[in-house]
Amino acid sequence: MPDPLNNSYYAATANAWETQPAFKGEGAYDVAVIGGGYTGLSAALACAEKGLKVALFEARTIGFGASGRNGGQLIPGLRWSMREIDAEFGRERAQAIFDLAYGAVDRVKHRIARHGILCDLKAGHLEAAHKPAHFDAMRRDAEFLAQAFGWESEIVQPQDMGRHISGGDYHGGVYDPKGGHFHPLNYALGLATAAKRAGVDIFEHSPVRPDMPHAKAVVVATDTWMGEQDRDLGRYTIPIMNYNVATSPLPDADALLPGDAAVADSRFVLNYFRLSADKRLIFGGGEKYVQTPPADIAAFVRRHIAEVFPTLADIPIDYAWGGAVGVTMNRLPHIGRKGNVFFAHGFSGHGALLTTVAGEVLAEAASGTMARFDVFANLPHRPFPGGRLLARPLATLGLLWYALRDRL
Repeated sequence: MPDPLNNSYYAATANAWETQPAFKGEGAYDVAVIGGGYTGLSAALACAEKGLKVALFEARTIGFGASGRNGGQLIPGLRWSMREIDAEFGRERAQAIFDLAYGAVDRVKHRIARHGILCDLKAGHLEAAHKPAHFDAMRRDAEFLAQAFGWESEIVQPQDMGRHISGGDYHGGVYDPKGGHFHPLNYALGLATAAKRAGVDIFEHSPVRPDMPHAKAVVVATDTWMGEQDRDLGRYTIPIMNYNVATSPLPDADALLPGDAAVADSRFVLNYFRLSADKRLIFGGGEKYVQTPPADIAAFVRRHIAEVFPTLADIPIDYAWGGAVGVTMNRLPHIGRKGNVFFAHGFSGHGALLTTVAGEVLAEAASGTMARFDVFANLPHRPFPGGRLLARPLATLGLLWYALRDRL
């Protein structure tokens, strides 16, 4: 039976990829990477470029998880603003965090250019204010980011939002020309192709645990499946289900999004959308805190489309899919090590860019260079309360409260 969560536009338009063999339990490696998403692929590729012998193990297929199903939005930075990070950690540490988090934009673009990855890369990202108070906060954040770190973006006044979007009744926004959007699965497949060319042995349909491969160092990059690798690490994130659709091609697509930027609004349970290369609206809206998908994913998302673009309330939807995003307590990525095992997960909705640099940082750490790894590894984290049985229900109650605030 087809997977109702994987009926994606991305799978239907994926670049050619030859399925890799399953692991037969043979071979010794310098580094074993578990997980075939952006983090694992980036780590494997970077390790191979250092001359290490590398194997990558994927339990399903390359890009099967969030890396191949996400909204394709390239949003610079972290879930915390740099104003918050600077206040919490001080300027010196904030600068190091900024260099990695915002430098991820150039790392992704470098990979795409260097390896000739055909992934429909487009420039421009707009954060749209759901409430006037949200616009005031994002304006202050943008001004601080420019003044303190030299990262320039455009503050868009409410009356000027029509240059970017026709719909939504938003109260202003911030446009970042260095952000953008792409075809996420094709980026994953491009990284995998580059890794194979660099000498990485890739094994698909090969579930393994960190103690199974014969390797000097192990990188675990399984995000929402982290608990299957290490039960303790699994307590640091919870999965939040997100759902996306792709409409039929729109004859008036350019009128809806004149600048062809990706858009995400400022709600806690946000709407996010963009145009595909063939002028479909790819729209993500709503979240569920249980892992059972809606009976009709298209209908679940359609009502969110209608709120933003009422003229599209009855537009045909050709693809509907979903998947889980790993979210930490503080919405910052959880990166660290246990002996010779290095891990990264919990990118909390900002993974399309951060995972590439996180993989490269894990590769540095696995080969003995810890400076950039320590920037992320020293971020404060704690597991969700409640233990194995109660952590998810307790977290769900908190998330529902924040979701309720969107409506107030």
